[in-house]
Amino acid sequence: MSKKIDFTEEKSLTLDGFVTIQKTEDGLHTADFQCCEDVQMEPFKGDFRVQGMRDGNIYMDEKPKRKKNKPIFRQDHSSLSLGRDGIYYFTFRLPQEEVFRLAGTLVREADEVAKKIITILD
Repeated sequence: MSKKIDFTEEKSLTLDGFVTIQKTEDGLHTADFQCCEDVQMEPFKGDFRVQGMRDGNIYMDEKPKRKKNKPIFRQDHSSLSLGRDGIYYFTFRLPQEEVFRLAGTLVREADEVAKKIITILD
């Protein structure tokens, strides 16, 4: 019978098992941990920073989630957002086949965004 295991910031979890480390054909590393204990825990998924040491130790730290800037305004080809650094970001995208419309579309959408932000600030 497996036992439910919970781990928190205050209580860490130590499990016995085997680690298999491999290098793929394209030069990337993989590491698989096979637990030897009969436990149940909540599954998790994350983006990790992994460091393999010369003595075989492996250290893994989960990277913090990326905080995305939400657009204040969104146009057909552009958006305006306020970054966490207090800077406004104007992003413009245009498909390659519409490059002949670049100048007109960029000027029109940038002008519309500028007018909208001025009305908000007033």
